Amino acid sequence: MKRVLVATGGGDCPGLNAVIRAVVKRAAQEKDWEVIGSIQSFDGILKEPTEIKILDDAAVKGIHYQGGTIIGTTTKGGPFAWPVKNSDGTWGSADRSDEMIRKLQYLGVDAVISIGGDGSQKISQALYEKGLNIIGVPKTIDNDLMATDFTFGYQTAVQVCTEAVDKLKTTAASHNRIFILEAMGRDAGWIALSAAIAGGAEACLIPEIPYDIQKVKEKLDTRFLKGKGFGIIVIAEGAMPIGGEALAEQSVEVGNPNLKLSGAADRLLYELKEAGVEADIRTTVLGHLQRGGIPTAYDRVLATQFGVKAFEMVLEKKFGHMVAYHHPEVVAVPLPEAIGKQNLVNPNSNLVKTAKGVGICFGD
Repeated sequence: MKRVLVATGGGDCPGLNAVIRAVVKRAAQEKDWEVIGSIQSFDGILKEPTEIKILDDAAVKGIHYQGGTIIGTTTKGGPFAWPVKNSDGTWGSADRSDEMIRKLQYLGVDAVISIGGDGSQKISQALYEKGLNIIGVPKTIDNDLMATDFTFGYQTAVQVCTEAVDKLKTTAASHNRIFILEAMGRDAGWIALSAAIAGGAEACLIPEIPYDIQKVKEKLDTRFLKGKGFGIIVIAEGAMPIGGEALAEQSVEVGNPNLKLSGAADRLLYELKEAGVEADIRTTVLGHLQRGGIPTAYDRVLATQFGVKAFEMVLEKKFGHMVAYHHPEVVAVPLPEAIGKQNLVNPNSNLVKTAKGVGICFGD
């Protein structure tokens, strides 16, 4: 039997299980292939004892509508930066990539399907350069991978954010309040932008368009008459005022070098009060609610397409490539193309023009 190993890395995302299921279902049609999963990304291979899971029809039955991932994931460590505790109690890292590749060979793994975002696919490229037969599958709610039109998980995150806008509108109207809703997205404003349009927000602040607080205040002022009215602002976690920076702090978790973005909504509340907004203002931070729960039908379909395509790329020996959605086709693109630069919102794009066309303020 030939073996393909599946790993899910980075933050969790609605649709991961649908990809895993699709890989297994497609592999089952080839009588000489079996699928195994590495628990918590590549950590399952590097740990002693090894933590892997046989992925067969029984293992993936009914998982396509479940959130999360049945083989776990992690944002820490990895084959090139495995956490190592020094003799003085501090932590460092070690490159265990060669060791991992040897272990995969010992396990009889013929190919690897790595499901993850930008960071995970950079690891995929580095492993491919070391000779590993690897295929990438794009995963991120942020929709910030350049080589694909959409990533699965994004539409579910937008749906969660839109539903939050809908709910906040009723309480905002009841109390004549302004609500600031903070969405995920890191350096990309896709979730905030789509949810602001779908939910009918008054303002949308995203990293790609630094905002002038006076212009945001002017927009909110039009929503109140003699103290009566309400307003909804959707702000991306990476949004910033003109001349300012995104609020972030270095993670203190061992093996996790990523910056943690937080505080955009609270900063905006302070800035609005300083600018003279008299209305009551409250903040809501969605956080990991956008990552959890049942994936939408759209994301289940896209994830299933990606899983089937990934295994077919294994059969075609299309290693060093990533699955991508180029409407209406699912295609293979070289990994360097996928990780070359981020897919950010173009301030002159049709989506931004649409938002402005219905009166949404970006503070510019």
